[in-house]
Amino acid sequence: MDHSIYLAMNGAAQTLRAQAENNANLANASTTGFKAELAAFKSVPVLGTGLATRVNAVESGNGFDASTGPQITTGRELDVAVQGQGWIAVQSPDGSEGYTRAGALQLTPEGLLTTAAGQPVLGDGGPISVPPHSSLKIGADGTVSVVPLGQPASAVASIGRIKLVNPAPADLSLGADGLMHLAGGATAPGDATVHLAAGVLEGSNVNPAEALVRMIALSRQFEMQVRGIKTADQNAQAATQLLSLN
Repeated sequence: MDHSIYLAMNGAAQTLRAQAENNANLANASTTGFKAELAAFKSVPVLGTGLATRVNAVESGNGFDASTGPQITTGRELDVAVQGQGWIAVQSPDGSEGYTRAGALQLTPEGLLTTAAGQPVLGDGGPISVPPHSSLKIGADGTVSVVPLGQPASAVASIGRIKLVNPAPADLSLGADGLMHLAGGATAPGDATVHLAAGVLEGSNVNPAEALVRMIALSRQFEMQVRGIKTADQNAQAATQLLSLN
C-alpha cells in the first residue's frame, strides 16, 4: 500500500513545529532586542517502498534574523542600544557567557548591573558592580562612569567597561535561557568597534504583519495535511472493501 497517509501525518507534525516557532516570534514582537527565529521546509526522500513522487517535508531551523530592530528613544540613563552589529556580554543562569541586545539595564539593591531579566552584565573583569552614586553615564564604548555619592559633579570615576562582542551570526545559536551562545561554550573576544547609544533601546526585529500572514498560511497548510490523511484513509478503506468483495 502507498504510504501517503504517513507522509501527510509527518507533514502535519512538521507544520505544527513551524507554527510553534512562528508563534514564538509573534509573541516577542514587542520584546526589546529580540531576534526573529528563521525556519524553512525541505524535502527529504522517502526510503523503502512507495511511489517515487512521495517525499517527506521536514521543518528545519535556519538560525535567526540578524537585522537591526527599530531604535526607540527613552532618555533613561541605563537604557542602551548596540549600534549596527554586535552584542552585550552577560552571565547566563548556568554561569556561562551569553550575548544579548536587550539593553534595558538595571541596578540591583546591591549595585550589580544586570539586564531586565536579571542577568549580570559582564565587564573586562567579570560582572560590573556600581557603587553608591549621584549620577551614572554609559559611554559609546561601554564605559560606565559615575559621580560617587557626596562628591562634586566634576569627580567622575570610571568603574568598568561593558564587554561588547561581535562574533559572526553563523557562529551563534539561541539557547534555552533566551541568550545567544557560541558553539561548545566558547567566549567571544571584546570588540572595540562595537558601540552603544545611551538613552535608546532596540526593539524587536519581528515584523508582526509577516508573522500573522505566515500563521494563517501554516494553519491552512496544516488543514490540507489533515485532509490528506483523511483522504488516504478513505482510499485505503475503499480498497479493502473491494478486495473483500472478491
